[in-house]
Formats: sequence, C-alpha cells, structure tokens
Amino acid sequence: MVAINNLSGKTLFITGGSRGIGKAIALRAARDGANLIIAAKTAVADPKLAGTIHETAREVEAAGGQALAVVVDVRDEAMVQAAVAAGVERFGGIDILVNNASAIALSGVAHTPMKRFDLMFDINVRGSYLCAQACLPYLAQSANPHILTLAPPIKLSPRWFAQHTAYTTSKYAMSMVAMGLAEELRAQGIASNALWPRTYIGTAALNVAGPDMALRARKPEIMADAAWEILTQSAASYTGQFVLDEDVLRQAGVTDFEQYLVTPGCVPELDLFVEG
Repeated sequence: MVAINNLSGKTLFITGGSRGIGKAIALRAARDGANLIIAAKTAVADPKLAGTIHETAREVEAAGGQALAVVVDVRDEAMVQAAVAAGVERFGGIDILVNNASAIALSGVAHTPMKRFDLMFDINVRGSYLCAQACLPYLAQSANPHILTLAPPIKLSPRWFAQHTAYTTSKYAMSMVAMGLAEELRAQGIASNALWPRTYIGTAALNVAGPDMALRARKPEIMADAAWEILTQSAASYTGQFVLDEDVLRQAGVTDFEQYLVTPGCVPELDLFVEG
C-alpha cells in the first residue's frame, strides 16, 4: 500500500471511542492534527471500565488534534443523526467513519438471553449500518472518504459457531455490511474496509472478561497503526478489503511487533475468527 498523505485536517467520526481500540485510533489520528468526533455512551466514569468520551477528548487535544465529545448510543437513530450534525457544525464535514462500537457475549444458544442477542445485533449490525447511512451525505463531499469497520474476515468454519452462535453471526453480519457498503459506494469513490486483530487486544474490556487472556495480548496501538495505514490510502483504489492488523503493518514495512506486546516476550494468543 502507498499512503497518500496523513490525516491532518481530516474529520473522523469514531463510535465507541471512549476507551480501547477506538480511543487508540483517535489518538493516532490526533497526532496528525485530525478532528475527532468521539461518539460513545460513556460520559461518566465506570468503576469497572476506565475511560469516558471527555477523557478521550482531552487526550486527543493534548496529542495535537481537535475533539468533540458526544454521547451516542448507536442503537438510537436520533442520537446518531444529532451527533453527526453536531460534528459537521463544528468541523465542517466528515471524511472518515470508524465503526468500532461492538457488543459481545461468548455464550451458547441456551445461555444467551434474547435481550443480549438483540443488543449484539442492534449495535454490531444495525449500528454500523445506521452510522454509515447518517455519515454518507458528508462522506460523499470528502476528497478521500473512508468507512472502516472493525469486523472479521468471513470464514464459515464450524468452530466459530460452536460456542457462540449469536456473537459470530452478528460479527459476520457486520462484515457483510462493510462489504455491501464497499460495492454500493465504489462508484462514488467512498471506500469501505474491515479491520480485525490477528491476536487478542489488551483492552479494559478484555481485562474484565479474562485477565489471563489480556496478558497474552497486544496493545490497542497495533490496531491504531493499522487503521492509520488503511485510512491514508486512496479511497478510490483501496476498498472492499478484509485485513488483519499484522498483515497491514507487515505490508507497510513494520517488522518489530514486540513493541505492541502487553507482556514483553510473550506469545500473543490468536483472536477469534483467525485461522492460525
């Protein structure tokens, strides 16, 4: 891949940007001098999960970017539309949408209540679709518009359905939205790609779900660096791709992956949907 420039002056709408991968992507863009619309639910600190939209906004501005923190539940159409409008009013448009917000439940059919099933599909699938729809008029006016969805390559291996049918189906449906957007918007020059981590990523959520897993993970910065590589490509030519963070960075010439390890010297564990 050949980067066309950097993200200076670009406006990014990032869902789930209060912590973890979304926050890391925001901070990487901020270092270029980008404008960040931090759209997430957490406005008040949660004792179990560190990070709020306001904390991320302050860190973005300290890193060299401009920030607008907006409370958004991506399931709520009115809230999404209002957040997009507020971002456009503040920054004059939207160049990039990062569909990062996601819900997870690694449980089988008998142990996944319908309320949790609906949450995953409403956030992962409907939320990604809704945010793309809301941003589309402004992306169409951008010089290099991108949609980046954090969703896996679709490989219909039975192993990924055996323990968590609902979650797998929701993430693959999220991937299908990304593919549909790529093909539908290709003629308009709006790129849509999907990015997924090769290994577990050590986020606050993973620390809560499985502290031992978090020790065998990589830092969110690997996803942020990979996202930056994608978002600085020509939207007209780089679209419809389903890529892993490590593959993107190797193609960009990165050889030192030790820098991303949560635990120095460890062998990071492969993430879900990655076939070894």
